[in-house]
Amino acid sequence: MIPSLPSFRTITPGNIPAPDWYQFMVTSVAPRPIAFVSTISAAGEVNLAPYSFFNVFSPNPPILIFSATTRGHDNTPKDTLLNVREVAECVINIANYPLVEQLSLTSTEYPKGVNEFQKAGFTEVTSDKVRPPRAAECPAAYECVVEQIMPLGDTAGAGNLVICRVVQAHFHEALLNDNGIGLNPHKLEAVARLGGDYYSRVGPESLLQVPRPSRHQGIGFDQLPTHIRHSDILTGNNLGRLANVEASALPSAAEVQTFHTEPLVAYTLNKHYGNPSEQRRQLMLLGKQFLEEGRVQEAWKTLLLAGK
Repeated sequence: MIPSLPSFRTITPGNIPAPDWYQFMVTSVAPRPIAFVSTISAAGEVNLAPYSFFNVFSPNPPILIFSATTRGHDNTPKDTLLNVREVAECVINIANYPLVEQLSLTSTEYPKGVNEFQKAGFTEVTSDKVRPPRAAECPAAYECVVEQIMPLGDTAGAGNLVICRVVQAHFHEALLNDNGIGLNPHKLEAVARLGGDYYSRVGPESLLQVPRPSRHQGIGFDQLPTHIRHSDILTGNNLGRLANVEASALPSAAEVQTFHTEPLVAYTLNKHYGNPSEQRRQLMLLGKQFLEEGRVQEAWKTLLLAGK
């Protein structure tokens, strides 16, 4: 059975009010990592503000980019943008769940010259290679030189890409992986921005591991047996995991046949003996269970049995 496609609302940008279009964008392009940017003006005024139009764009050279939009109501630039125009340096701090309420507080429209480090309770640490300070409480901080500021428009809410080259980085030792390379997602408790008042928190219950196809060449959806590909029981994720198996790793006909004796398979077949349709359905459900337990080989054998 091929599932029916959903209905869509189609929108042309500019045909609805700009604030409404903004809500469609930020609620669908989500979650977004957050650049917690500290900057300094030519007069020495420090600013700290979050930006969720942000990501890493190159590891070598190490480039991070965030977009500072102008204010929607009057098209004026925010302090971060003014500061990096005056002093082309910044620190992109990375906040996590224990800091999310403090991070949110720094998005308040304080008057220019107000130090958000003080308002939100962050500790200023002198950077090694740039003038703006970093936030000691943040689990990661990237000292950056601003390579380029690229305006994307001249209307209210237009973005300005701030292209940053990392010249120094700092990471909390307690959050490193066991091998000391990279941060451990189980320890980090990363947060990301959604729309409105919503953020997301990455905890153990929301982490999932998906084998990277770049390590091998999976067979693909088009090579899945018809009864598997068109199943109304298996999800797209289930099919994706099956399709990510190399042809050489597929079970042989003999292995599939002997899998009849596997206790759960044998129980299923015996329980529904005389009802082939229900046997097939139950085998498909069992295959799905194996997939969701990460037992891909057992899943393949069970699902291939269901097609006999």
